[in-house]
Amino acid sequence: MKKILYLITITAISVAAVWYFLPDSKIDYNTQVKPILNKKCISCHGGVKREAEFSLLFRQEALAKAESGKYAIIPGDAAHSELVKRITATDPQERMPYKKDPLTKEEIEILTQWIEEGAAWGDHWAYVAVKEQTVPEKTTWTKNDVDAFILEKLHDHNLEPSAAADKAMLLRRVSLDLIGIPASEPIAQRFLSNTDPNAYEMLVDELLASKQYGERWTSMWLDLARYADTKGYERDDSRAIWRYRDWVINAFNADMPYNQFITEQLAGDLLDNPTDEQYIATAFHRNTMTNDEGGTDNEEFRTAAVLDRVNTTWEALMGTTFACVQCHSHPYDPFTHDEFYKFMAFFNNTRDEDTEAEYPLLRHFEKEDAEKLNTLTAWIDQNISAEKAKEIYRFAKTLQPSINSIQADQFINSELTDTKWLIFRNNAQCRLPNVTLTGSNRLIYRYSSWVNGGVWKIHLDKPDGPIIKTIAVKPTNNQWQIVDFTFAPIDGAHDLYFTYTSPNLKTPEESGMIFDWFYFTDDWDRKHPDISKTFWELVRKEPPTTPIMFDNPEKMKRPTQIFERGNWLVKGDVVEAAVPHTLNSFPTDAPPNRLGLAQWMTDPANPLTARTIVNRIWEQIFGIGLAETVEDLGTQGIPPSHPELLDHLAWKLVHEYNWSIKKLMREIVLSATYQQTSDVNEELLEKDPLNKLYARAPRVRLSAEQLRDQALAVSGLLSTKMYGPSVMPYQPAGIWKSPWNGQDWKMSEGEDKHRRSLYTYLKRTAPYPSMLTFDGASREVCTARRIRTNTPLQALVTLNDSVYVEAAHHLAMKMQ
Repeated sequence: MKKILYLITITAISVAAVWYFLPDSKIDYNTQVKPILNKKCISCHGGVKREAEFSLLFRQEALAKAESGKYAIIPGDAAHSELVKRITATDPQERMPYKKDPLTKEEIEILTQWIEEGAAWGDHWAYVAVKEQTVPEKTTWTKNDVDAFILEKLHDHNLEPSAAADKAMLLRRVSLDLIGIPASEPIAQRFLSNTDPNAYEMLVDELLASKQYGERWTSMWLDLARYADTKGYERDDSRAIWRYRDWVINAFNADMPYNQFITEQLAGDLLDNPTDEQYIATAFHRNTMTNDEGGTDNEEFRTAAVLDRVNTTWEALMGTTFACVQCHSHPYDPFTHDEFYKFMAFFNNTRDEDTEAEYPLLRHFEKEDAEKLNTLTAWIDQNISAEKAKEIYRFAKTLQPSINSIQADQFINSELTDTKWLIFRNNAQCRLPNVTLTGSNRLIYRYSSWVNGGVWKIHLDKPDGPIIKTIAVKPTNNQWQIVDFTFAPIDGAHDLYFTYTSPNLKTPEESGMIFDWFYFTDDWDRKHPDISKTFWELVRKEPPTTPIMFDNPEKMKRPTQIFERGNWLVKGDVVEAAVPHTLNSFPTDAPPNRLGLAQWMTDPANPLTARTIVNRIWEQIFGIGLAETVEDLGTQGIPPSHPELLDHLAWKLVHEYNWSIKKLMREIVLSATYQQTSDVNEELLEKDPLNKLYARAPRVRLSAEQLRDQALAVSGLLSTKMYGPSVMPYQPAGIWKSPWNGQDWKMSEGEDKHRRSLYTYLKRTAPYPSMLTFDGASREVCTARRIRTNTPLQALVTLNDSVYVEAAHHLAMKMQ
């Protein structure tokens, strides 16, 4: 009893002592309280763990009764709040954090005063809507709003900006930042000899209008889009997706508004009458890896791709980590476990299914075939209903089937081989469930067979149900063929049962027929032989393709379920598509699909989208973001050095610049802040070693792509050729020996050896060595920020790599 009284007395004295020495100013939750909770408390009392049924993640949880029946936080009453008692306790068994270092005196004072002041929660700065900022007073040094914010912060730290850089230095800097390579000799001479006071502004406008601008900024974007020329995983086969890279180049050069840029990549296929370019834009989320290895589980890797799309959308477009919410509620940010799967539902209904063929694919017709497609389009637009015409056009452009083979089930003497193709043995049977028939039925399918005498029958609704079609299967000599037939006039949704027999199959293990996909339609073209001929010529063509996005039709919609502890094999409640409740509301008139998601993300009320791209552009130009952790603006990220400037630029991007990235960059590089010299002195190094206050211009190494491109440019070797398939310049021998798929690096010829680095073929399991050495990304996942390294290998690359050796030799010859 005496011990209890003693503890109560000591606790009361401790609380009273803390209260007596509290700070004078009002406590701010975001900058003072939240960092303490994240560092010292949340690991046990947050999203992952809720020790004693107490959580500090949300205010309503923190103010509720704990398991003990006591209130940890009583707003306005620190003395009776259990949290204060525990952090000031002297008994190690009572004191929190348990079995860890106690809070410092200052931390205890902050938490105590915060509770006494009412325990106001406050939202994290990045999750509050962007507001218009008051621009600080300008001086003779300031050239625009950027400088006013920078100068105010410098004066707060008793610093002054540096002198302006000379014209030659400024020319080199802005050229590398805006177009990624040194300015051409004519541009340089024109600028250096121009005495017009607006000469620098004219130079900036010329660089922004250059086609090379799009190439430079596409290099940055491809890291976010995890773009590569291969599929990834062990087999890592080639993937023809370079048209997406070219789309990004054109989008940057055209200064496509950033809200449209996002929308077309997330949901270009869901726009009204999408163009080929808008379909290609959706390859943003077809850059996910595909596992072609035999024996892998198709659904597992389809799910992995969907999870990657969720995480990439958050990290690339909203600057926030979301991956941990797959397994549990976020331990630091206000996102709950179920909200991950509600967000996942936006992406879970896409048609791609980890198949080797990578359906759906956009087919690129050229010349005569493009004219045939135009003829077909004109005819169906005039003779068929709009909805049906859209379906026919899309099938001709994509060969996207109604049903892929992997949707079959109830296998007898049949199976999915490599989880991708439906294979039949003798006396085989399987089911295609829930097929919608039109009454004027026609089936187009892609198959292969290598034996004579096979008979394929289709039964209605039951394995022994009415036979609605019998087909004598013709061998195809192990080649895929696309054929069609009509069958009984039945309508409505039905299960179709397939049976297959062949007297020429000698053993039970021997197979005789394999299917890729099925397309159920009607016989719209039977009475029009000319247009039917055109249609079939297009269908049977095998033109170049690009992987794109489609959604399943409503009748095939995949349900999305919560994964218990993040395990895709253990599924819980079904959820519908929704966004986190702590951010802006989902637009009431937006559809609950990827298009609606894009509308939510580009809503001016969204607190993350504009801030994220502004911070990313700033980081690319200055070497460090206004918020250093460009990949994480959440509570665990580093707060912005100039929050008002970040919000000011984000506001202007949306409300004044109408999402124009070029206008944003123009304001940044025209600022006096950007035009400073990069000279540094001891005072600046001591007060601001990382240059977060911007009292001088940045001094950071060029990116991997810029280093290589600069060497080619100054030597006169750099090719100005744009677009097209990726190229294979010089690469050390043996790099591709480790991946087992047998592909070889076949060095390009002519000017293709000297094209800009963003056109270099990127194999995920064996990236281009010189760029990897200089911190280039392997592109297996989204890379929001490259962390710069300094290693001896980097020096050796510039000394020994064939590209640099040839460039040095060519430059020497040029200088003679």
